[in-house]
Amino acid sequence: MNNRVAILSMDSLEGFFSYDHLLEQPFREHGIQVEMVSWRDAQCDWNRYDAVIIRTTWDYQDDCDAFLRVLQTIEASSARLMNSLAVTQWNISKTYLRELEERGVPVVPTLWASHLNANALAEARSQWPNRDLIVKPAVSANADDTFPIPTSESSGALLQRIGARFPEGRDVMLQPFLDSIVENGEYSLFYFGGEYSHAIKKCPKNGDFRVQEEHGGTFALATPSTAIKAVAEQALACVNEELLYARIDVAMLDDQTPAIIEMELIEPSLYFGVDAASPKRFVQAYLKLTKE
Repeated sequence: MNNRVAILSMDSLEGFFSYDHLLEQPFREHGIQVEMVSWRDAQCDWNRYDAVIIRTTWDYQDDCDAFLRVLQTIEASSARLMNSLAVTQWNISKTYLRELEERGVPVVPTLWASHLNANALAEARSQWPNRDLIVKPAVSANADDTFPIPTSESSGALLQRIGARFPEGRDVMLQPFLDSIVENGEYSLFYFGGEYSHAIKKCPKNGDFRVQEEHGGTFALATPSTAIKAVAEQALACVNEELLYARIDVAMLDDQTPAIIEMELIEPSLYFGVDAASPKRFVQAYLKLTKE
């Protein structure tokens, strides 16, 4: 045992909110040294570590192929990659939501297209008439290239405004705009080693729909309802692998039933700061998984 864990990050976290430093003390209490390492560090010897935990790699979407190659290198080393390469490959495109839906998990209604075009917009507007929409790439993070589509904007004007961001081959998702997110926020539920840890409710700032802190969103510790937890755990059960961590984002549909927005298994913020015991629960989950 090297008694070392690498926390996989990006070159710089300037402008981002990260809480992973709160893991250092509980790891240290078990004699484990934590080191922050950029996933772009080509000189890193991954064999120095017992495990490499993917955390704040919040620019991976800029070069997914390079990111996955790095993860392949890590998984081929003596270090254990957490979560695994297979989970990352499955979760990296939000098309996994299709699989969840096929397995009976309630998800936010979504129309999929190979790129943003007039036909896809017409189909979405037919499916959800007189309704504002949201468009986003199937591979994205931090709400990058996520745009509202107001009913008042013509397809031609919209494509002229943002069409170049969604060329052929960049899969997109079109969804109905959920008023509940603006009015009441959305929930994020955190699971470590498959066990529920804590949850927050995230709300966008006035005049926005994005709940991320980087976009002015706010959050607070929350107690999700039994129905919200049930949907989150139904989604979690669809993954046939033990996960060190998972974040399940849930919103309320128009009929006030919960549905999955995203199931984040690669690099979700885990909001350790809202629950003082959550970093210790994370480390306990790590110890349990690595001893099995």
